[in-house]
Amino acid sequence: VHTTEQYLTYPVDGRIQDRFSEGILKTMIEIGKETVENPENYDIRANHVWASTLALNGLIGAGVPQDWATHLIGHELTAAYHLDHGITLAIILPALLEVKKADKLDKLAQYATRVWHITEGTKEEKADKAIAKTREFLESLGVSTHLKDYGLGVEAVDKIVKQLEDHGMTRLGEKGDVTPEVAREILTRAL
Repeated sequence: VHTTEQYLTYPVDGRIQDRFSEGILKTMIEIGKETVENPENYDIRANHVWASTLALNGLIGAGVPQDWATHLIGHELTAAYHLDHGITLAIILPALLEVKKADKLDKLAQYATRVWHITEGTKEEKADKAIAKTREFLESLGVSTHLKDYGLGVEAVDKIVKQLEDHGMTRLGEKGDVTPEVAREILTRAL
């Protein structure tokens, strides 16, 4: 998710950053399940840690727009309900991508083709398939992508939106257009 927050925004001809990001994402897809199933495998774990380091050391975000709305909404979920950081990111990311699909369409289609090897269909169809594959991948790691699976319902949506407002987080995302209303839509979709 650290990688997607710097990659799934809008095109700015950051070719090197895009290819690094795509390499990180492809690596994580390749080794994700094995990392969970074989935590003592040094080679797999080393690749996982190296990918994680590159995802957040500033390299892939240099000169490109960054989103971070998934993180900021996820942090509020962690604070309110003590859910693990990774769980909250897995809950929010697919829902955010669905809600913001039109704004992220070009990069989602690129992600579909380059990372998931989805080559058939319109940009919208590719984006939908890539979002579905992302959700499937997260679920394959044993992490649910829905609030209901953690015993949370509509009351959580209201609480998190209020917390975002109380903390002044009312213009999130790469374009500052994830308002409390959009955050509500994302959280509702994550139910």
